[in-house]
Amino acid sequence: MIFSRIIQLVLHFSLLVSFAVTAQPDSVLLISIDGFANRYLQQYPAANIKKLAQEGLRAQSMQPVFPTKTFPNHYSIVTGLYPAKHGIVENNIFDADFDAIFRLNKAEEVTNARWWHGEPIWVTAESQGVKAATYFYPGSEAAIKNVRPSYWQRYDGNVSHNDRVDSVLQWLDLPGAERPRFLSLYFSAVDDAGHTYGPDSAEVAAAIADVDQAIGRLLAGLSQRGLYRKVNIMLVSDHGMAETPPQQVIELDQLFNSRDALLTLWTAEIVSIFPREGKLDSIYQQLSRSLPPQAKVYKKTSLPARWRYRDNNRIAPLLVVPQPGWRLIQQKTAAKYQQMAAEGKTSGSHGYDNQSDYMQAIFIGHGPAFKAGSTIPAFSNTELYNLMCRILGLTPAANDGNPAWPDTVLHSTTGS
Repeated sequence: MIFSRIIQLVLHFSLLVSFAVTAQPDSVLLISIDGFANRYLQQYPAANIKKLAQEGLRAQSMQPVFPTKTFPNHYSIVTGLYPAKHGIVENNIFDADFDAIFRLNKAEEVTNARWWHGEPIWVTAESQGVKAATYFYPGSEAAIKNVRPSYWQRYDGNVSHNDRVDSVLQWLDLPGAERPRFLSLYFSAVDDAGHTYGPDSAEVAAAIADVDQAIGRLLAGLSQRGLYRKVNIMLVSDHGMAETPPQQVIELDQLFNSRDALLTLWTAEIVSIFPREGKLDSIYQQLSRSLPPQAKVYKKTSLPARWRYRDNNRIAPLLVVPQPGWRLIQQKTAAKYQQMAAEGKTSGSHGYDNQSDYMQAIFIGHGPAFKAGSTIPAFSNTELYNLMCRILGLTPAANDGNPAWPDTVLHSTTGS
């Protein structure tokens, strides 16, 4: 009887240990391929990316947040917040409270935590005793909430893809107490090629092949370390890319009195106008009358509710947004596009309505946490923060994601 009871206790303990091992949170490696449109998966060869998709779980597509720009979307992925809440409302931002402008090429602002609201996953991890490592991920150069990842790099676009991969593998080689459990890796070459040559170009095909080779190097390195089926890989992009023929331009500064604006932040896909006092309606009326049908001017208060892009003082009182494939330009750059048209060249762009098919991104999940062989419906990238927290066993900060959404992609024993 006593012996039988001991056997029962041993079996019960074994089951508990087995469950604990199964449920133990694992590592997350977040890989971002900037500008990798969802349609590229079918359009271009990419053996290693497709291998991850076939062996793991993939989404029909992943919807970016508006505006479909690099910094807003990368930061939404890691915070689970829409830009109006996390503050990175564009790649170029004006904040009247401290009378400063954030631009991607202004390192003193990109590294300043005052711009970055919310709590990115690496801050959540480090605050809860989990080491994090980021390689060029937007936002990770700033000490957000006075916290940095244990390992991070200042952005340098000249670092080769292979060197980036090798650094991530070296982080995984660290002794257990020093090894990060959240890691990120970033590639920009596909976005760069898409902008310069257009999404259907040989240069985009070459950039995808180069990134795919780097991912193959990563997978080989994980296999050599016995980690290929242990690390949870989340392969994502921030947005897609639309072809922008040089004839499809709108010389916006010729359509309103620019002296009525205190400040205008120019990008090809969204122009932010901060009117002088008493001039908002004047500028709005000028643009409402003069804009062609391929673009629209919005008062901040009447922006589409589905964009969730109103409640932040960094969002301009007036915004002009063109249809996908069209550019907003200033007269001084018109000659550039006329020359491109004469030479038969095209280019690409993003930043448009986040429901556009051209703007859709990718999501692939590969590793022990994911339901292998599944294809899930399209979803918003704001869901990924909760997903990473679940895998890592972290308590998430407040966010805009659905806390139950990870159940659709994860095994029931994943996380805590």
